[in-house]
Amino acid sequence: MALTILIPTALRAFAGGQREIRVDARSASGAITAFADAYPDIRQHLYDAEGALRPFINIYVNGKKLKNAEGFDAPLPDGETIMLVPAIAGGKGNIA
Repeated sequence: MALTILIPTALRAFAGGQREIRVDARSASGAITAFADAYPDIRQHLYDAEGALRPFINIYVNGKKLKNAEGFDAPLPDGETIMLVPAIAGGKGNIA
């Protein structure tokens, strides 16, 4: 079963510059694991030292954010597209 992962610009340097990758997986968690296995340099940007997905990595399927482990492991139909969206923080607080 093939799933497509859309790779955000900020992470493309760790994935050979690719915009997307197709992987054989049945769930979002399986797809992200396959992605990290194919491009080991990206692993540290997706997972923490304990192997958990970093909290600032958001995962969307069909425009819907997956929010918990159950959602990450839920079966996805063949050909589904997964978006990785790193949260962006920063800027100036009180602009006066």
